[in-house]
Amino acid sequence: MTGRSAPPVLPPSLRGWLGATAVVAAVVVGVLGVLFAGHSEPGRVDRWFVLPTEDSVQGTWRHVALVLDFLGEPAGSTMLVAAIVVCCLLLRRPRAAALFVAGAAVGVGTTTLLKHVVGRTIHGPGNLSYPSGHTAFFTTLALVVALLATGRPGLDRTFGTSLVLAAALVAGAAMGWAEVALGAHYPTDVLGGWCTALAVTPATAWLVDRMADRLAERTDDAGLRERH
Repeated sequence: MTGRSAPPVLPPSLRGWLGATAVVAAVVVGVLGVLFAGHSEPGRVDRWFVLPTEDSVQGTWRHVALVLDFLGEPAGSTMLVAAIVVCCLLLRRPRAAALFVAGAAVGVGTTTLLKHVVGRTIHGPGNLSYPSGHTAFFTTLALVVALLATGRPGLDRTFGTSLVLAAALVAGAAMGWAEVALGAHYPTDVLGGWCTALAVTPATAWLVDRMADRLAERTDDAGLRERH
């Protein structure tokens, strides 16, 4: 399962579509970053949804939002990724385990870097907000799960594309709602985080496949040399 016979985590049938989507998403992240660089107030689009300066949910929905928010915090995200990685290893899917770890790290790392570059804040100086790391993280995990599902034999390209898109939309919308409802992010921060996940996850999956294939080739070559 670690060799070239192991299924790729980035299905070949989706590479073209996901590559094009990643380029568009990266452009959106860049454009929004330029528009809101150094800002500390919600933009016009943000005000269409809600003024994210106070909590806008109470009661049961607030608890739901807090649970989602916790899953994006360091403690919650670490436990979530660890649980998924253990499941992947038990199912003998080391590439999938590697993608979950790498995808989460690259997604969060990218949003952290962009926050310092863009410099948009919420609730005062020091609270960098663009793009939303919580949204990027949760969307990344959903994308990885969807990619693994579409890699199963018998699933056609149309279904795979629909599944990946639906997973990204649902995960991004859920975490984005929680972050805006709790006043932690502007709606455009959420869009930036969502697009960041769409931009970096396919590239990360491609790199994991490339590295796994090269490792398998070296292992096979070493085995051949030992037999001869």
